[in-house]
Amino acid sequence: MMNSIPYVICYICGRKYGSASIKIHEPQCLKKWQSDNAALPPEQRRKTPVKPVERALPTSGQKISRSEWEASNEGAWKSAQAQLVPCPHCGRTFLPDRLQVHLRSCKPKH
Repeated sequence: MMNSIPYVICYICGRKYGSASIKIHEPQCLKKWQSDNAALPPEQRRKTPVKPVERALPTSGQKISRSEWEASNEGAWKSAQAQLVPCPHCGRTFLPDRLQVHLRSCKPKH
């Protein structure tokens, strides 16, 4: 049985990656986030996500405890969830670019 969690959650998109892959993914994900955010109307733009303070990733040859890893993933998950925007009609949450697609079919209830 493994002693460590086999994945790391991206604090931007909330997806799971390996501890080596996340170091490659996060800068690319942030760049994509910034590009997508800049394409939104000004009133829908959000502040750039900030990497959680509790982010603890092992460096080469270093081990971190399971509780540190879990705390890191929890902080990253909360950060990713904070990026979601609620639908004004039904309350479901979406990334801003996906909310526009959702709003085409979700109409206000009378």
